[in-house]
Amino acid sequence: MCKISNNKFTLYMEEKTLPIVGISCGDPNGIGLEVILKSLNDNRMLEFLIPVIFSNNILITDQIRAFNLQIHCNKINSNQNPSKGKINVINVWEENFKIEFGKATTKSGELSYLSLEATTNALVNSKIDVMVTAPINKNNIQNKDFAFPGHTDYLASKFKGDSLMFMVNDGLRIGLLTDHIPIKDIASSISLEKITKKIKIMERSLQIDFGIQRPKIAVLSVNPHVGDGGIIGKEDEAVLTPALLEISNKGTLLFGPFSADSFFGSRTHEKYDAILAIYHDQGLIPFKTLSFGEGVNYTAGLNKIRTSPDHGTGYDIAGKNLADPNSFKNAIFSAIEIFNNRKLNDKINENPLLTSKVKTFKK
Repeated sequence: MCKISNNKFTLYMEEKTLPIVGISCGDPNGIGLEVILKSLNDNRMLEFLIPVIFSNNILITDQIRAFNLQIHCNKINSNQNPSKGKINVINVWEENFKIEFGKATTKSGELSYLSLEATTNALVNSKIDVMVTAPINKNNIQNKDFAFPGHTDYLASKFKGDSLMFMVNDGLRIGLLTDHIPIKDIASSISLEKITKKIKIMERSLQIDFGIQRPKIAVLSVNPHVGDGGIIGKEDEAVLTPALLEISNKGTLLFGPFSADSFFGSRTHEKYDAILAIYHDQGLIPFKTLSFGEGVNYTAGLNKIRTSPDHGTGYDIAGKNLADPNSFKNAIFSAIEIFNNRKLNDKINENPLLTSKVKTFKK
């Protein structure tokens, strides 16, 4: 199901213009276009956004036919305004592409990059309002312009701000201190500066993007059992705990560090607005266990909004009409909700004299 609160729907429907959502197609040999098109197959979706898919019209038409969808696309060029009530497609490449479902080919990687680049440039130039990215293959997309471990680092190089990989689904929000790095490099990557930066990004995102004014943030430990007093590693005692105390003293509501092994099983996570995990699997394993197929990957901390589904290219089911579009739908609505929250925050801060005027009136 699409998950967005009723008040956000009301606010959204009161807007005079719909947000333009740019969509990158991901690896065309994977399930990216399938989940995109299945998400947009419900005409009611077009009441809430103007979609623009950056791909190829012939490729999309072939996929519509293959999955027996009742969709009609509107081919436009990059200089045209997208049409409301239609699924707009911009041809990023013109040549025909022969789909090889389930195969990570050099060509499919090249096309996934072209789509991502075009969508990113459109967002940089404000031709779209938000972007939702379909899954890429991190190996075959590599080239001289994409030497990154994933979307998050690539987008951080294109947009302003510092990024945080933030996995969200309803009240469950897990951010990562370190993301796509080897296990052996985790301990050496932890510092007061990094901990402070990531927590501040998370706190600000919770306030502005999710409307939580005084968020409570839990932090997981680096080592098992929070290091057991230094017996199982000294990083928690020497670096993490002092950092959390220093940040807490400046007003952030921080709790922890908590031992990760029992944190989710005991449902302790339900007491907090967000959790900062130290490394990828520590955060992603519980998140996908609790939310798989419904969760959203949000790149927080940047001046532009990007979301994506919580799954990969799905090569094993590509072309079999088995892909579930719910995570992609939620990624679309999360992007819209964050877009509306940021607009609301901007409106609130347009008039800094509002508070003083109220006080004057009371006098």
